[in-house]
Parts: sequence; C-alpha cells; structure tokens
Amino acid sequence: MAGAATPNRDSGADPMAALRIPPLGDAEFRFISGFVGRHCGIVLGAQKRQLVQGRLARRLRELGLTDWRAYCARLEQLPDEEIDALVSAISTNVTAFFREQHHFEFLRDEVLPALLARPGAPRLRLWSAGCATGEEPYTLAMVLAEALERHGKPVDARILATDLSPQALTTAQHGVYRADHVSGIDPARRKRWFEAGSGARTGDLVVRQELRELIAFRRLNLLDDWPMQGRFDAIFCRNVVIYFDKPTKVRLFSRFAEQMTGKGHLFLGHSESMFGLSEAFALVGRTIYRREGGS
Repeated sequence: MAGAATPNRDSGADPMAALRIPPLGDAEFRFISGFVGRHCGIVLGAQKRQLVQGRLARRLRELGLTDWRAYCARLEQLPDEEIDALVSAISTNVTAFFREQHHFEFLRDEVLPALLARPGAPRLRLWSAGCATGEEPYTLAMVLAEALERHGKPVDARILATDLSPQALTTAQHGVYRADHVSGIDPARRKRWFEAGSGARTGDLVVRQELRELIAFRRLNLLDDWPMQGRFDAIFCRNVVIYFDKPTKVRLFSRFAEQMTGKGHLFLGHSESMFGLSEAFALVGRTIYRREGGS
C-alpha cells in the first residue's frame, strides 16, 4: 500500500505500527467516492479503490486517524476544512511545459494572430482551467508574450489560471522548477523566460517576473459559481473533464461556451472528446474546438 512505513531493521519494530491503516471498506469507499462526486464532479469508479486507499492513507496518518470510518466522519462533520486535502491527495497533477505542443502551435499560428489583428487596442483573455502546478499557464504566457513582442502595439492581455488544489496552486505561484523539468524547452526560450535560482533555489530555474505579471492564479472549483465577468478568447481545459461523468461534462461545456467570445477556442486533453456532448463547438484540430455562433 502506497505510503506505508518502512520497518526499522535495527530494532525489528515499526515506529508507525500504531498508525497502520486497515483496508478501505466498501461502505467507506462509497461514502468517499460520493463525497468527491458531489463536491468536485470527479467520478471514482470501483477500479479507483486501491488508488484512493493508497493516496489517502498518508492523510489519515497526518490526522492521527486509524480507520476509514473516522475519516468519513471527519468529511461529514468538516467538509469545507477537509475537501482541499482530499482533492490534493487523490488528484494526479501530471503536466509538463509545452505538453501536447500542437495546441500551442495552433495558438501561436492561428488564434493569436487573428485576435491581435482586430482593430483598435484589442482585449485578450486566456484561461487555463485546471492549471495544476503551473506549467500550462506559464507555457501560455511564453507564447503570448512572444506574440505581443511581434505585434509591437499596446494590448490588454491577461491569463487566468485556476485549479481546485491549493497545494498545486502554491507550486504554480512560486514559479520555481527543477532544471531537468524545463530541459525540454528550447534553450533560447529557456534563457529568455527563466533565471537561475539563488539561495535555497540554487540549481532550480525561476520564471521571470515579466511572465508572472501576465497571469492571475486563483482557486476555483469548476462545479461552483464562476466569479469571472468577462469572456475568454481561448480556454485550455486539458485532462480535467476525463474525470467527470457525462452530465457534468455536458453542463461544463455549456458553461464554457457561455463564458467565451464568439469563435473562441477550447482546447481539451489528448484523450478527451466533445463528441455527443455539445453542439456549441466545432472540431477544428486535434482536440481543438471553436465556438460556433454567438458574439
């Protein structure tokens, strides 16, 4: 089981023995999966049971709990206090800079030139919905900043980056990454947009302030009310809706359409599709959709 303590070979005793967590029972798994579904829209099928057990066992130890019934009681009594830790534990924030590169090439070659060609001083808004630890919004910021440099005229441009996990958002806001984590970025681009860390950050690379100023990081549950007033020209919601059931996906795509400018673009993850879920978008590229109609 993930997170289990390693026995002390010298004494033969396990210092964590008193906090060994029993297997996750049927009733407790149903309670936890129902809780996550109601609060986050995430579907935890039976095949996720071992994952949930492994990911949450450490959380039970942190709380000093020794059984799943006690943890379910905590969820019931203190849902607002525990939801962040629960989601952070079971979420998989696997991401990388320029992941699914064709999306950023399409943004660079098709979306941004059309937006910047609009008359006057255009207003430009991008949304990274499910930004995880920041690689996606910082990649968007690099592509956007480079486009603005080529454009050479004033533009009101901003990126909103949201996620449900406060832990992931903290990492994103710090903008500090291991050198090997950014090694896949083109060297010239890496030199342009990152600087060497110092002190405790020695050996790491830090996102330059110029990029940071383009992004606003906020915690947001996509199932809750959205506080944003303006519309977005492009929304990246990749590898997020794969966890939702069909009714939740239908509602979410409808809300995305309402939150976008006419002909705005929605980017999904490589294993996600809008087929049979929305008539508000047309497929224009590999997991790239354009809003149809509207203004």
